[in-house]
Amino acid sequence: MTETSTPSTTRSPAFDDGLDPAWVAAVVRTALDEDLGAEPGRDVTTQATVDVGARGTADLVAREEGVVAGLVVVPEVLAQVARRFGLEAPAVTFVARDGDRVGRGQVLATVEGPTQALLVAERTLLNLASRASGVATHTRRWADELEGTGALVLDTRKTTPGLRALEKYAVRAGGGTNKRMGLYDVAMVKDNHVVAAGSVAAAVAAVRERFPEVAVQVEADTTEQAVEAVDAGADFLLLDNMPTPVLAATVAAVRARQGTPASGVPGATVPEHVELEATGNLTLDRAAEVAGTGVDYLSVGALTHSSPILDLALDLRAS
Repeated sequence: MTETSTPSTTRSPAFDDGLDPAWVAAVVRTALDEDLGAEPGRDVTTQATVDVGARGTADLVAREEGVVAGLVVVPEVLAQVARRFGLEAPAVTFVARDGDRVGRGQVLATVEGPTQALLVAERTLLNLASRASGVATHTRRWADELEGTGALVLDTRKTTPGLRALEKYAVRAGGGTNKRMGLYDVAMVKDNHVVAAGSVAAAVAAVRERFPEVAVQVEADTTEQAVEAVDAGADFLLLDNMPTPVLAATVAAVRARQGTPASGVPGATVPEHVELEATGNLTLDRAAEVAGTGVDYLSVGALTHSSPILDLALDLRAS
């Protein structure tokens, strides 16, 4: 096989620079192994029916309305396929950008190069881009519903194993916000941690002592638990499964404690603004109502665990 460079591209499709190229390359490599077998692998249909010297042009098309994401992985899929089979890397011309609202039948990108490379890469690039676009489309519905309320829609760790970075990128492209990427960057004190540590205050203190650089969030089911958590030094609360009146009362109670001495930590003060996140049993028709309680975020696990794909296609032009 001959080594090939990344395909030439016109207009970057990236919404932001939050995807590590090395991570993208690794995900694409795993996805291609699933389709082709161990490297270099093979596509028995394409290699049998398409001449190795044939060239073609294909359009990446949206088959339904939505918000597109994942276009940023397309050049990497094409480049890796070309390298595996010793072909020239196809050139990509992007018409759309991740985060764009797109209509049915809209061309998102045009790809030109060896026909074998286009057909071998087709399903892998569609799987990744369709999945990301589905997440972005779902997120945009929530972002639109919350527009003007002051609250933002937030994702969770309920992601597809191995695709978290792409799915959280898609949330951003859809107008949402990421919370923590994993268990390493933000502490989340939940009921089991409280049981293990003995109390909310003990759990928060243990995190502060062991990992003083990380933000500490505490899950609360009642107003009393929420006040206890901020008095213990929490700077971010997850308010779980609260009816709207209880949620509103809890927000008011926490806001009243902001900037006052933290009774659970001698010498400490409750932050001037404690970030508050509502979660549990949230639906689009309740979004504005929940935002009206004064929370900063609505946490919606369904953005990543239940979004249907956005139907995309790669259509080879007739020669």
